[in-house]
Amino acid sequence: MLKDFETKKRENKTALNDEIRQLQAQLLSQQQLLMKAKIPVVVLIEGWAAAGKGMLIKELISELDPRFYHVESPKVLPETEERYPFLYQYMKAVPVNGKVTFLDSGWMESAIRKYLRHEISKDEYRRRIRQVNEFERQLRDGGYIILKIFLHVGKQVQFERLFQLVEDHSTEWRVDNDDLWQQKEYKRFLEAYDEFMDKTGDIAGWHILDGSRHKTATRDALRLLVQRIDRALQEGRYEGVTSEEDFPLKEMPKLAEVDLSPVIDNDEYKKELKKLQSRIGELHNIFYRKKIPVILCFEGWDAAGKGGDIRRLTYALDPRGFDVHPIASPQPAEANRHYLWRFWTRLPKTGHICIFDRTWYGRVMVERIEGLCSENEWRRAYHEINEFERMLTEWGAVVLKFWLHIDQDVQLERFTLRENTPEKQWKITDEDWRNREKWNDYEIAVDEMLSKTSTKNAPWHIIESNDKKYARIKTLRIIVKALEKANEKHFQKTIGS
Repeated sequence: MLKDFETKKRENKTALNDEIRQLQAQLLSQQQLLMKAKIPVVVLIEGWAAAGKGMLIKELISELDPRFYHVESPKVLPETEERYPFLYQYMKAVPVNGKVTFLDSGWMESAIRKYLRHEISKDEYRRRIRQVNEFERQLRDGGYIILKIFLHVGKQVQFERLFQLVEDHSTEWRVDNDDLWQQKEYKRFLEAYDEFMDKTGDIAGWHILDGSRHKTATRDALRLLVQRIDRALQEGRYEGVTSEEDFPLKEMPKLAEVDLSPVIDNDEYKKELKKLQSRIGELHNIFYRKKIPVILCFEGWDAAGKGGDIRRLTYALDPRGFDVHPIASPQPAEANRHYLWRFWTRLPKTGHICIFDRTWYGRVMVERIEGLCSENEWRRAYHEINEFERMLTEWGAVVLKFWLHIDQDVQLERFTLRENTPEKQWKITDEDWRNREKWNDYEIAVDEMLSKTSTKNAPWHIIESNDKKYARIKTLRIIVKALEKANEKHFQKTIGS
């Protein structure tokens, strides 16, 4: 790739400028077509320091309507952003349907710099390459156009440009120590860029442009973008196919096989509740200091007791260190992005606890049953969700998933109680009754969900919830056990290092 790259010969300046203006006009006309077709676009501009990435983006957007594009420069991150998963900032930046995001450097530069600085291990670097491929595939399968451009300049050209910038008082701020280090380690970066592009080019191919010829690079980038959008407008939004990769799964029972008879007497409940809440509070403090993130996912039948479980849990926590996210129908800005976007953007910082009252599993339950997504989309989601949760656990998060299970008779009793109790009437809606009529459909969907997404790293826990008090105690016990295990694992890892 870069080792074999040949610098282009100079072209006629007038002809180049004319073609650039024509392509810019074409790109402007495509903006409204993209909006109409609801096709989102991500343009990633990577390359050497001083290769002209900023200038190229300026040319690409110069004639566009600024209401329909956004430029992100995630190279320099605030400390708070570093406390999220590797791909968090890039998923957060993806545009709504019909709009364009331009990234001034991105996942390649971030991964390579951290690896060459020995801030991440070789194994972690390899994981990030795999995660990039998964991330790009999920975006592509979700209908996104992804264009990846690398601006290449030789070592001498880079040196001359950096020197020129540093010598000018008005531009010296544009060169940082990382840029100077890259120039010094040019060969190492060259090899790393080549390897990264070779291993991440299958989903969305890399396009290497000559950064030493600014006008030529601008024309070539515009051509690529215009052609890629044209093809998408003709073919329509891409919809991917289900992956065949296998995840190690934990065997789960069918819901119909679950014994819902367990109960707990009131005295034992009070005693256990106090003890477990106290221990959870202690562990919360430990996890905050050690910066271990925790993600707790609650799903279950309507009136199964999710709210009660969550209240008993949060009572034990420092309110400054957790968030509860009740998930309802997506807002327009959420519905017009990849379905996982609204969960990525709600992830906790390291050391914090995030509680989801309903989750990304809506894709394979309510969206599946109500026809809010295609069959291909919900079938593909099992694999995408497994990838997402694997990424979370590789980041270091403790991920616990609970399905609160009751039978139909208990649900009817609780629905009736809610209807007849004024202060609880807000909890019951016509939609709850409609969902009850589809109990069999939901049971089939839940059984499939449990069997396909109860992975070894993020298994499901079925909570027998006919007795609410028993359910609360079992949930808290599982949380305590998991957090204690994660704390011990973190301790052993620290000792080992």
